[in-house]
Amino acid sequence: MTRRRMFVLAPLVLAAAIVVWLCLPSADAGTVVQQAAGRIYQVRLSVEDPRVGVNALSLEVTPSSVEEVRVEPVMPQMGHALAPVPATVSGPGSYRAEATLPMSGQWELTLVLEGPLGTEQLVIPLLVKG
Repeated sequence: MTRRRMFVLAPLVLAAAIVVWLCLPSADAGTVVQQAAGRIYQVRLSVEDPRVGVNALSLEVTPSSVEEVRVEPVMPQMGHALAPVPATVSGPGSYRAEATLPMSGQWELTLVLEGPLGTEQLVIPLLVKG
């Protein structure tokens, strides 16, 4: 191989390596945070790296006077609807639930909030990886 070819190929190989490195998923996918605001309640949902299987959901609800929170996972594109999952209180205005999502793709989590101010349903999209 001539020097000229080396000077042409080296930058191309380096550029290709950088593109591949940027496209690889990171080891720490982080926490997915989604928010929804309805007429009565505002919700902040946190999910650590949503994947197929059991997912721990953390919910912060404002105002914190909610008496019951349910999570209803639905995958509209596939016609899947799972049984509602009750959330447990983990602090004032904080709730936790575990939802088992059986396949990757776009899910919708319908949050049903019931309290003295009324009942409300908020839908939060969630992309689940395989």
